[in-house]
Amino acid sequence: MLFRSKMICSFPRSADARAFTERYENGTIELELVPQGTLAERIRAGGAGIPAFYTPASVGTQLAEGKPEAEFEGKRYVQERWLKADFALIKADLGDAYGNLTYRMAGRNFNPIMAMAAAHTVAQVRKILPPGGIDPETIITPGIFIDGLIEVPDPAQEEALNRAGARFP
Repeated sequence: MLFRSKMICSFPRSADARAFTERYENGTIELELVPQGTLAERIRAGGAGIPAFYTPASVGTQLAEGKPEAEFEGKRYVQERWLKADFALIKADLGDAYGNLTYRMAGRNFNPIMAMAAAHTVAQVRKILPPGGIDPETIITPGIFIDGLIEVPDPAQEEALNRAGARFP
């Protein structure tokens, strides 16, 4: 199996970006920058089975170089392709034995669409409930998109770890 080393993101920085920076500088990983809204739409399109779409974001910039463009109603648009993954590791608040998930706050931004765009998804949840333990009206990601759950009752928040200066090998 062939693996490509490519990072697709809207902002390639973190508290300790050494692992990425070293690989980027020595040429072992490629970087594709994408406006954040376009990134979300590429993931959503992947989950919905839409292979490409047009957006006005990035028209006339380096981010659009080499991509097809078209004009609609007098305005230029760049074609973007879907973004899918073999595996997704996501974080949710609650999960039930069927894999149905709920989220807290910003957890709803990318986790639900990433679960749909991946062939296999594992979710870290604060608590796994029995079947029927989640009100169907509050389920955001249906269990059909989830392959496994890992319960972490008191997960460390990434923001708190960053403020504390946590570093990872």
